[in-house]
Amino acid sequence: MSREFLSPRTGHARAAAGFLGDAERAAWHDQSLWLVRQKRDRATALPEWEALRDAGAALKAHAMSRLAALLEQFERTATANGVRVHWARDAAEHNAIVLGILAEANVTRVSKSKSMLTEECGLNPYLEAHGIEVVDTDLGERIVQLAKEPPSHIVMPAIHWKREEIGALFHRTIGTPAGESDPDRLTAAARVHLRDTLLTAGAGITGANVLVAETGGVVVCTNEGNADLGMHTAPIHIACAGIEKIVATRDDLGVLLRLLARSGTGQPVTSYTTHVNSPKPGGAMHVVLVNNGRTSRLADEAMRSALHCIRCGACLNTCPVYRRSGGYSYGHVIQGPIGAILAPGVDLGAHHELAFASTLCGSCADVCPVRINIPEQLLTWRERAAAAGHAPRGYGVLFPVLGWFLSRLDRFEWGARIARRLQRWLPAALLGGRANPWTRPGRALPVLADESFRDWARREGRHQ
Repeated sequence: MSREFLSPRTGHARAAAGFLGDAERAAWHDQSLWLVRQKRDRATALPEWEALRDAGAALKAHAMSRLAALLEQFERTATANGVRVHWARDAAEHNAIVLGILAEANVTRVSKSKSMLTEECGLNPYLEAHGIEVVDTDLGERIVQLAKEPPSHIVMPAIHWKREEIGALFHRTIGTPAGESDPDRLTAAARVHLRDTLLTAGAGITGANVLVAETGGVVVCTNEGNADLGMHTAPIHIACAGIEKIVATRDDLGVLLRLLARSGTGQPVTSYTTHVNSPKPGGAMHVVLVNNGRTSRLADEAMRSALHCIRCGACLNTCPVYRRSGGYSYGHVIQGPIGAILAPGVDLGAHHELAFASTLCGSCADVCPVRINIPEQLLTWRERAAAAGHAPRGYGVLFPVLGWFLSRLDRFEWGARIARRLQRWLPAALLGGRANPWTRPGRALPVLADESFRDWARREGRHQ
């Protein structure tokens, strides 16, 4: 399977078909993510879980309603703590600010923890083009960086890699023994490989899971401790964050931390939850607050709740489309259901197909810890895509016909009876072969019952 980061021009359907061409990989990708979903279900079996989701949704909505005031409060408090706060209108300004900080301190090598914001802004290639070495220290991020790939999942960047492939990659790039595929030994080798960077880098760059206006603090959640080492061993710590990461108080933070790990990885809490409120003695700390289209999303009443996302990845782990099509099929830095509602807001022309890359099963909304109604937003993006002339070919004919059938009960029942007969009479090759786009590899049509529920109820005398 080619792991080339597919551009939006490739199209989700075509890219997904390429991923499904490797049936074995597609199957274990699907199963691996479903196991994480099951861990999430066990971890969220709490009496207060739904109340926590309500609280998370409410506090994020409150923060977005007071976004400007909370960001200004954060700046005042953080500045009083000795932190220098920068404002970036877009990705270009963000990258220039980070480069300026590094250039002023003559830094030529940085350690970086996982940050989807810096991926969004294209920070790594920008810094490398200006002569600065960037080493990603999260294990999954380092794997894809060595392979010259972007992440394929917002929490598990290298979920599409098999351990044997990682072993071969490490053998080529960091000199592990040929044929080594034991996860523990590969992880130990990665630690040794990264240790020098973590101890000698001139700056440590991290993302931010939450910004707390009340304290001026940055909260970073990891399971490997790499972010902690990077920010505490380097003389300069640069935290890069989207402006939507702000919350008002420490009490709000407590709710989000309970929601985040349980939703994302099925853990009660992440292994490391680090609160950074000020520079270390003798060091410097910078926070770069990035807009990059977020205030435009905030102004869009139908779409603004997408800003509530806490990047737990739960919607990716449950989505039947993402699990079977892989992250690169989305052609966007954020994948899965949340990516499918964020990407069209960046460029509807380039990403309109993602609005249709969904079954609308609602599983993403069922697991979202802050209750983002992703299916509703997907439908709105479909409407906007159609209005802009981007509806998939044939929709203009198909849906009026479906609407005619579904608008009256007698038509629906008649159509269902015809469908059941066709299922029995037509050759399987016509219903299920490659000629039928609904049953191409990775898809299966459900088998219709011989009798509808309504017909059964009539026969049993239970129809009202």
